[in-house]
Amino acid sequence: MKIKFKQMKKILVMIAVFSITIFSVAKAQTATTKTEFDKTLNAYFNIKNALAKDNATLASQNTKVLLTNIESFPTKKLAASQQALWKTETAKIKTAALAISNEKVIKVQRQSFWAVSTAMINLAKAFKLNSEVVYVQYCPMAKKSWLNEVEDVQNPFYGSMMYDCGEVTETIAKK
Repeated sequence: MKIKFKQMKKILVMIAVFSITIFSVAKAQTATTKTEFDKTLNAYFNIKNALAKDNATLASQNTKVLLTNIESFPTKKLAASQQALWKTETAKIKTAALAISNEKVIKVQRQSFWAVSTAMINLAKAFKLNSEVVYVQYCPMAKKSWLNEVEDVQNPFYGSMMYDCGEVTETIAKK
């Protein structure tokens, strides 16, 4: 009977060690993914802020950072369903971001930004990896939504013409 108890004890200890190791690796992967998602969000916010301040040149430059972040994102650390969503939404972001980066006319950049915003909203809601509160804002004049890092409205679709036109429609809590 003692032999079986000792064997059982060894097995339980091994299971505990294995579980702790797996949990630690998963936690490290989550931290890395969260950091990289925050970088991607910040790149998006920089584009939004440039458009809200009527700066087409800066919007164009910031899209390159967003594209770099998307390309280097650690997708292998995501669940399979998240990987599929990432692939779908980032394809839309890449197309629209390239259009913004190659465009000099801010009105045209703003039209492309809507596709970037829609995809980023979908990713932020699904992943919930943001380390700060993120606000989904909506402009009834443009009939478009975007993400913002502050609660005060900063409208990227109208810039200085209607900088604070819009409302917060949803809050994505920090995780």
